[in-house]
Amino acid sequence: MNKKEFIGILRSNIKGLSQEETDDIIYDYEEHFQIGESKGKSEEEICVELGDPKSIAKMYKANSTIEKAENDPSTKNLFKAILSATALGIFNFIIVLGPTVVSFFVLVLLYGISISLILGGMETIFNITLGSFFPIEIYLGVNRISYIFFGIGIVGLGLMIIIGTFYLSKLFYKLAVKYLKWNINVIKK
Repeated sequence: MNKKEFIGILRSNIKGLSQEETDDIIYDYEEHFQIGESKGKSEEEICVELGDPKSIAKMYKANSTIEKAENDPSTKNLFKAILSATALGIFNFIIVLGPTVVSFFVLVLLYGISISLILGGMETIFNITLGSFFPIEIYLGVNRISYIFFGIGIVGLGLMIIIGTFYLSKLFYKLAVKYLKWNINVIKK
């Protein structure tokens, strides 16, 4: 592979990045070739030293999506960053996707539990206040006021869990972005 082929492959694989980023990347690699040629190396030797242009492009794209996720927090940007990091290799697929999927399902589970508690507490309150087909005292021998307070407590618990899970989601987002950055830095080395 020569300089022209290397730069062409690199340019075609970094499509989607801003023009400024693309120009900077191409300029850097043209500079690598100039420095290498001034040291008496052939274009083929320089290409071997630099590595696969497709892998280099994947790395730049992953960095770009991670920066975008950091600067513009949204679920869409986070998942794009995760997917671009997992595209860097099978090792990365396991290392990045495993913890992400587990964390995501824990958050979904916590949201589900909190919503269930809120709905269950509201159902208890409405069932007692509006009346039900079967008097509650028959089953447990407890008066209605106790059940109303129990329902209010369950709704409160559900609200506390959902608020905590919201903050946990924000923390998860920040940690996921840091983890992806760390992962990219490990791969670069």
